[in-house]
Amino acid sequence: MAGHSKWANIKHKKAATNAKRGKAWSKLSKAIIVAAKAGGADPDGNVRLRTAIQDAKAVSMPKDNIERAIRKGAGETGGDDYEEIIYEGYAAAGVAVMCDILTDNRNRTAPELRKLFEKGGGKMGATGCVSYMFDRKGLIVISADKIDEEKLMELALEAGAEDIAANEGSFEVICEPDVFTDVSDALEAADVPCESKQLTRIPQNTVDLEVDDARKVLKLMEALDDHDDVQMVSANFNISDEAMAILAAEA
Repeated sequence: MAGHSKWANIKHKKAATNAKRGKAWSKLSKAIIVAAKAGGADPDGNVRLRTAIQDAKAVSMPKDNIERAIRKGAGETGGDDYEEIIYEGYAAAGVAVMCDILTDNRNRTAPELRKLFEKGGGKMGATGCVSYMFDRKGLIVISADKIDEEKLMELALEAGAEDIAANEGSFEVICEPDVFTDVSDALEAADVPCESKQLTRIPQNTVDLEVDDARKVLKLMEALDDHDDVQMVSANFNISDEAMAILAAEA
């Protein structure tokens, strides 16, 4: 299941260029609020909150903003009540797409996402239309120059990971959600720096895209990812290195 999608790497690079945007901080605030509400305000005992805080720090989100979001999630101050929803649909070439949403108004969010799907040459579908194509997994990405593969394999597998593989200059550690905390803690204890850690959806199979369809799919993915209420976008596509080179030259 390694190398699950080009989108993970594209999104990571895109996030670096957009790191200082207020929109990124707004999304991370929502993630912190929901994590604190679900698992408590102590990041030592709440890996979801700890990961959200790490993501916020990675994009230079101010400490005051982080602490304010934690207090809101813990109920210490008033705040919006966010709802977690999953929307599913299709992009060009039949690519399956799943969107993890945090919203305080689903009556606003649903039609907005439906419009984005349609404008991007896709279609939003009913609940369950594509979710069966994905497996819920923990995914930890580590730069290949930060640790020896054999050492990483020893640490991760001992902690419960099910797969470690190299992918475009990084190692991907994949595990079941119920051992995500154990694997994350084991890597932290060994001082292994991680580029990203998340519970995500990994497709069971991918659709290989040519340049024209890849252009359409990436445009839709970026539009969905830019929406204020979208926390994560997952899709089952792959783009060849040759096609990526053409798209990069166009950018």
